[in-house]
Amino acid sequence: MFRLRDKEIANIILKKLKQMDVNLQIMHVCGTHQDTIVRFGLDDMLRKHGIKIIQGPGCPVCVTTPEEIEKGMLLAEKGITIATFGDMVRVPGIKGSLEEMHVKGKDVRIVYGIHEALEIAKKGKEVVFMAVGFETTAPSTASILLRNPPENFSIISCHRFIPPAIDAILGMGEIALDGLLEPGHVSTIIGAKAYEEISKKYEIPQVIAGFEPIDVLMGIWMIAKQVKEGRHEIENEYTRCVKYEGNKKALDALDKVFDEGDAHWRGFPVIKKSKMVLKGEFEEYDAEKKYEDFLEELEGIEIKEPPGCRCGDVLRGVIDARECPLFGKKCTPEHPIGPCMVSFEGACNIEYRYKK
Repeated sequence: MFRLRDKEIANIILKKLKQMDVNLQIMHVCGTHQDTIVRFGLDDMLRKHGIKIIQGPGCPVCVTTPEEIEKGMLLAEKGITIATFGDMVRVPGIKGSLEEMHVKGKDVRIVYGIHEALEIAKKGKEVVFMAVGFETTAPSTASILLRNPPENFSIISCHRFIPPAIDAILGMGEIALDGLLEPGHVSTIIGAKAYEEISKKYEIPQVIAGFEPIDVLMGIWMIAKQVKEGRHEIENEYTRCVKYEGNKKALDALDKVFDEGDAHWRGFPVIKKSKMVLKGEFEEYDAEKKYEDFLEELEGIEIKEPPGCRCGDVLRGVIDARECPLFGKKCTPEHPIGPCMVSFEGACNIEYRYKK
């Protein structure tokens, strides 16, 4: 619930937006922003003032491809311990999910971070950590690999960079956007500097925002103000946490461990320089190379999205969650068909939880 003072501030911002008389479509790329927006009804409030908010590819579990999921499942089938986050184990694959494999006796572990996966490996098991997430979680992965973990430990890197995905969405031109609300968590790592080229290239306003309802409303107002003034800059509402240069220590760790690689995102064509690929000196921890003989079984197999699932379209902002024909019918959090309904950061899951 809004506190009284928050309500007063919110009403002031909404009044200012009404006075601007705008008609804007704004995308954000953060599951936590989506949670705040839907939970507090900001989407409905803003729509009344001529602003539609769209969630883009801000859910790391959701953008992880079916091929990456299948690699983890195949290795679990071969008797290797798979450790990953809770949302990941429920994402459906061709023959089920990692969670279902665990029920059948395969060693699949839910962990809260890579450090827990490392502890399992220290007890002697062959462990593969499915490393999922954007620039927020990737420094933890880099930090562990820089400490020379044991040889029975490796990762499947599903880590991705956010700015190339934003560039891809704008370049594809599927939807008209008037501004971008940039993610607070990611931005604490990469800083405001990382978005400058996007504003210059596409002449689009961007604002980094925090996660309280007032943060989001302020961010939207700042975007609207830029539009009215004919500006297209990157501004920082979340100054209490985000600096221009970002977190230099975390960025240095990422630079030491990862290269930029071209890769698919779920629902997207190949996005150049968007995936974190282990550098050559860390090849011994690359599960895809370590177990390439096992993974050859997936070659030539066409791995499709679940029939009827439009999660990829949701991630690109082409449709809203409710426009998927499976939403709330065949696809629910209890029986998810696509990852957008699995993950707590997924647009479908959030829409179902707060607005079913």
